[in-house]
Amino acid sequence: MGRIADYAERLFLILLSATFLQAMLTNAVAHPYVLLLCVSETLPVFLMIIRRPGEMAMKPYPFFLAFVGTAAPLLVRPVAGGFQLLPDAVIAGLMTLGVGINVSAKLALWRSFGLAPANRGVRSGGPYKFIRHPMYLGYFVTQVGFLLANLTLGNLIKYLVTWTVQVLRIREEEKFLLKDAAYRDLARQVKFRLVPGVY
Repeated sequence: MGRIADYAERLFLILLSATFLQAMLTNAVAHPYVLLLCVSETLPVFLMIIRRPGEMAMKPYPFFLAFVGTAAPLLVRPVAGGFQLLPDAVIAGLMTLGVGINVSAKLALWRSFGLAPANRGVRSGGPYKFIRHPMYLGYFVTQVGFLLANLTLGNLIKYLVTWTVQVLRIREEEKFLLKDAAYRDLARQVKFRLVPGVY
């Protein structure tokens, strides 16, 4: 059952990312910063393909959160009629910061990356020295940048759903990972989950 879930998760992400890329790349000339969002949201495809096996949470709720948390941000689109709150240079800077955090977290995880909660080895290097879930922080910063450049009701709703689900997802990952003594040690050393000094 675990192997079927593993392959289904990979196939889902590949198909969803392909449609996302197709929609985004058609707008890359007019809005070059969308390339940053493409990197942030599609790097998982490569990491999913090369990841190592590990113990996964098999309950429906964590899978549902992983599905929604991954699918919802892939549904946003750049829009000509959207309301842009900041200049392109500021948007690009914010999104670059988010992608930097995100990519550094993914590189630290490398073959341990997954969607549903899983334990493929506890990582404590790179940005994991400062917060326990830096990848989600990177997503949030990148997505806020994109939203500030493409503010529509539809994009706002998709991101509000995403951010709510990501917090719930962190809680589920924590429940699963805290079964591991190595992760409990990390949680004692790294106090905050998502934002230093806040949560």
